[in-house]
Amino acid sequence: MNLTRWSARLPGTQRRGAVPAARGKTADPAAAPAGDTTGGTGAAPGGSADPSAAGHPGTSQERPPTLDGAGAAVAAMLSQLPALIAVTHGPDHTLGFVNDAYTDVFGPRPTGAPARDALPELSELGLLPLMDQVLRSGRPRTVKARKVTRADHAAVTRQGYFTFTCTPVHADDPDPARRGVLVFAADVTDQVQSAERLRESERRIHETAVTLQRSLLPQQLEQPDDLRLAATYQPGGTDAAVGGDWYDVITLGAGRTALVIGDVMGRGVRAAAVMGQLRTAVRAYARLDLPPHEVIQLLDGLAAEIDATQIATCVYAVHDPSEGRLAYASAGHLPLLIRHPDGTVERTDEPTGPPLGTGGWTHHSATVPFGPGCTAVLYTDGLIERRGEDIEDGVTTLMRALAGATGAPQVICDRLLRALGVTGQHDDDVAVLVLQYPDHTGHPDGEVFRNASLDLLGGIEAAPRARAFATGVLASWRFPVELRDLGVLAVSELVANSLKHGTPPMRLRLRRTDRRLVIEVTDGDEHLPHRRRAEPADEAGRGISIIATIATSWGSRRTPGGGKAVWCEFALPG
Repeated sequence: MNLTRWSARLPGTQRRGAVPAARGKTADPAAAPAGDTTGGTGAAPGGSADPSAAGHPGTSQERPPTLDGAGAAVAAMLSQLPALIAVTHGPDHTLGFVNDAYTDVFGPRPTGAPARDALPELSELGLLPLMDQVLRSGRPRTVKARKVTRADHAAVTRQGYFTFTCTPVHADDPDPARRGVLVFAADVTDQVQSAERLRESERRIHETAVTLQRSLLPQQLEQPDDLRLAATYQPGGTDAAVGGDWYDVITLGAGRTALVIGDVMGRGVRAAAVMGQLRTAVRAYARLDLPPHEVIQLLDGLAAEIDATQIATCVYAVHDPSEGRLAYASAGHLPLLIRHPDGTVERTDEPTGPPLGTGGWTHHSATVPFGPGCTAVLYTDGLIERRGEDIEDGVTTLMRALAGATGAPQVICDRLLRALGVTGQHDDDVAVLVLQYPDHTGHPDGEVFRNASLDLLGGIEAAPRARAFATGVLASWRFPVELRDLGVLAVSELVANSLKHGTPPMRLRLRRTDRRLVIEVTDGDEHLPHRRRAEPADEAGRGISIIATIATSWGSRRTPGGGKAVWCEFALPG
């Protein structure tokens, strides 16, 4: 329906028979100018030419034009429309017509007066400058969802929202007084309120999803003796579709630390729930002290059982300070980045298997040097992936940023986020885990971190040599006498167990940090010891029970080259 066609007929046009006045608040048809200098006819017979009949004095250019029969019929129909309609004419926007819906919202409005006086609400809504633009340009303009305060007949103030469209009337007429603007306002209160309710619902769902996801992530990272760690997680966007990015740090004992980061594809609460199950499973599998590829293999089978439609990527790495290396296995995840002390950055590309849950793939572990002074970064694709760009370009940008990033791990996290342009409005979840292996050389704490080892040769005579070696080392490390005695007893039991049940090569290793003493014995046999209850008459079987009783913690694992390692730890006093 083109409402611009139903404007008031201008003076000078042929007037049809008189019709009853429209219900809308319009200028009295009898109030037209007494004569028309353009040569048109005047008012209808019996009509008054008095300018005051419109309710305001003024010239013919200040008053709205006369409605003919067709115009009055259109005005009557417009008055019945639920939309708010007002018609103005001339540079001052002299009011010529308002319909009943307009009056119901804003109250009676006198016709024949300029809009700034007759329609103060338009001024408050900032529409008068817009009407000036429409009058000059002859092109319609629209403003959406303007808040309107109205008072109903019960004197109860209500608020609503209206979308206003200003359309030119007779835009091609050379006489400025004949050109006008039709103001059409549609009530969009229900739509606006529905949109607000939807936004509020999405905000609550988003907060619930983020809260769930954050509750499934580590509340506080474990801090191993030999590593400095920091991690950050940032949910993507402001909608409810949070992702399944996650990370974790797990201390394995004997100074070793497991680090894991993963990403469950998809978004929403379901992705966060799957992520929580995978993280819980990783912690359980890590306690078995398995090689990285075996942990990934177990996760692969579990992911398919949890949800076959959810695909997840993951990288699992283990740091061993005694070996100075980082062992890792990846299931479709992005490469680890390692910054060496000289500032060069290395990426670990192999081996990488398919994502978790695909099945039918045998994963493999690899190692990379990670000694004192090195920094490693584990991350999810939200950090580097951008629409329309190759993901390799993002990895290259991250490598350049890491090459110039120095300082504490948390500082590096923040710098990498800034370098990759990650802000609060980022459209994807981002998880970053940074670990450093401090170089204690020349540092006051350097004397605290020490290692000592002894190859166990010569059969049963290796036991007394091991005890003597441990006694000397622990004394040189200035441990209290009680701790030295417990340490020597633990060395004796572990070495005796290895000599009886293990095979060469055998080795004793002692390590101290600022918080604990670690004793470890390795041999070539792969059978792991288990704690069992020895009967009073048994002559053997008490060694591991003794270790479990006197030590803070103990454990065993298979070594990558074949064989096993049995270890125990003592917490240092203070």
